[in-house]
Amino acid sequence: MNKFIRVLMTGSLLWYLGEGMLGPLLAVFTEHIGGDILQISWAWATYLLVTGVMIIIVGKISDGRASKERLMMIGYVLNTILTFCYLLVSAPWQLFILQAGLGIAWAFATPTWSALYARHIDRKHDGSAYGFADGLPPIITACAILIGGLIINYFSFKTLFLLMGSIQLIATVYQAKILWMEKKKVYKKRR
Repeated sequence: MNKFIRVLMTGSLLWYLGEGMLGPLLAVFTEHIGGDILQISWAWATYLLVTGVMIIIVGKISDGRASKERLMMIGYVLNTILTFCYLLVSAPWQLFILQAGLGIAWAFATPTWSALYARHIDRKHDGSAYGFADGLPPIITACAILIGGLIINYFSFKTLFLLMGSIQLIATVYQAKILWMEKKKVYKKRR
């Protein structure tokens, strides 16, 4: 596995760790802020709808002159900021807005991450490379959900959101290595 792929994978797995801690506990959080079953459904549907539409749009943008690395980092930065915003949510309508924002963040990060991954994998071992890329996130998310449940059970949602945001921040900073690696590559080409 080359260095570029290691950075992409490590940053991504950290992101899944932070993101996955809430998972199905979103329903409990929605009830915690006064929401009901329909509002939980609307919050999740909002996230999926915005994510789907925006993935198509960002995918097209990334095929143009836009830097895939920069678009991906916009997604990581937005996701980090918005994860901390869970601390400010006190009503279901605020959760809908936050979920839409997280959908936008996911859309910036996901198609660009996939395109960068595809560009840099070793073609001789692409099956195992995609196996890792598709297999490790659910494993990490499964662990994250268990950790999230323990944190909520023994501490609070506030503690969970602070930890999630902190992990997302670490993932974002780590993933930013991609920008430096790409800049270095462009600089070498110009010489």
